[in-house]
Amino acid sequence: EDLGDGIINFEIRSKMNSLGGEVLDGLNRAIDLAEKEYDGLVIGNQGTNFSVGANLAMILMMAIEQDWDDLNMAIAYFQKSMMRVRYSSIPVVVAPHGMTLGGGCEMTMHADRVVAAAETYIGLVETGVGVIPGGGGTKEFALRTSREFHSDDVKNNRLREAFMNIAMGKVATSAYEAYDMGILEKGKDIVVVDKKRQIAEAKKAAKLLAEQGYTQPIEQTVKVLGKDALGMFYVGTDQMLTGNFISAHDKKIADKLANVLVGGNLSEPTVVTEQYLLNLERETFLQLCGERKTLERIQFMLQKGKPLRN
Repeated sequence: EDLGDGIINFEIRSKMNSLGGEVLDGLNRAIDLAEKEYDGLVIGNQGTNFSVGANLAMILMMAIEQDWDDLNMAIAYFQKSMMRVRYSSIPVVVAPHGMTLGGGCEMTMHADRVVAAAETYIGLVETGVGVIPGGGGTKEFALRTSREFHSDDVKNNRLREAFMNIAMGKVATSAYEAYDMGILEKGKDIVVVDKKRQIAEAKKAAKLLAEQGYTQPIEQTVKVLGKDALGMFYVGTDQMLTGNFISAHDKKIADKLANVLVGGNLSEPTVVTEQYLLNLERETFLQLCGERKTLERIQFMLQKGKPLRN
């Protein structure tokens, strides 16, 4: 949809606005078009919810059939699409509202600017279906946390906060709470109270970025902490399992999540690329899709609409 003044809107329209291959194809075509003929792009819709995340039925089908190559390509395509949102040559503004979960949250976190409705329930909820965020969400929290590393104490505290938010599948109850969780960024992202004005405000934000001389960003490096920090997480998950706060499968998911956040089993703090973390994130997602208990969680969510704690 042409919003006028050089800005177009890509509207997500699918059942519950889930993010499957067709939606990602449309998103990439919209970015291609915007880069050639327009000044910016707004991603949003006027449905009840922005997006409930990835197409779980497709993931379940591929995992049951052990079609690992196709599933790997599907996850890689999702990651590549999110990185295009971040690194396209035109400003991309995302306008979340209502339920903005999983992949919807990941898309939001990769925008140049977010114009969120005040009533936005946003979070990375993938652990509830037995996996970790695989569309760049885990990578993005590692990246954002690394910007705030100043001392050992702050490093561990910031990383622990990110880990707990993802591991517990925490959802912000409003856009304002999303600032506290590190999903929205103060000084960059905007909250609008009147949802009817949201797309117009998002267009205004995209136009302003273009007028200010938007330049295509360059990919960033990430400082990860390696196996010293990983030991801290393992001790914590051991204690939670011993205290019966989590199941054995919860611990397995949490340990694999921690492994990605610290950059894998590196011997010391290391600077890595975003693609390094995306590859690690995708590999971990695939490993968890091979777990029987993960398939049980996905199937339960599809049938009952709520998480299974097995």
